[in-house]
Amino acid sequence: MAPRTGVYIVPTHRWYIERTVWLTAGLVLLLGTLLAVLLDPLWILLVTVTGLVSINVAFTGFCPVGNILRLFGFRAMLESKSPRRWNLYFLQTDQWYLERRIYVTVGVNICIGSLLVLAYSPWWTLFTGFVGAAMIWFAATGYCVLANILLWLGAEPRLNPAHMPSGRCAECSMSAVCLQRDANPA
Repeated sequence: MAPRTGVYIVPTHRWYIERTVWLTAGLVLLLGTLLAVLLDPLWILLVTVTGLVSINVAFTGFCPVGNILRLFGFRAMLESKSPRRWNLYFLQTDQWYLERRIYVTVGVNICIGSLLVLAYSPWWTLFTGFVGAAMIWFAATGYCVLANILLWLGAEPRLNPAHMPSGRCAECSMSAVCLQRDANPA
């Protein structure tokens, strides 16, 4: 991984599955954190479950929320090209690209944060709440601090064509968007 420069921002031209999953996860994180602060610290386990699902998505590609969104007509941008039984949604797992690393990093961090809430101090809810708010911000604006740190460390993004290495455009899930954007400059 060679370090990169620039700013990583994902497309926000439509609500695709991955972007909507980030919004949904952020809302669940904020809800779990709020319920843990206001009602019972055990509500933080909702945050832990969200983290475990995120880790599962990173390793297996299977996303329960993504499959529900598909039923509602959402389209994916990082879907695996392998044919799946019952037309299920699976995230691409061919390489450890930037967006996949976001899933595992967020999952591990919020699992650790939520366990620290139960084991040490309710002040750790500030961390889980921050991550939830950051995910909502990411979904709304396309900008994520973690994603940019991963980019600067050299992770290859798939949702931002400006940072794609040359020679991979034909394999990129964004190639249709890029080609359409190049044909119709706005």
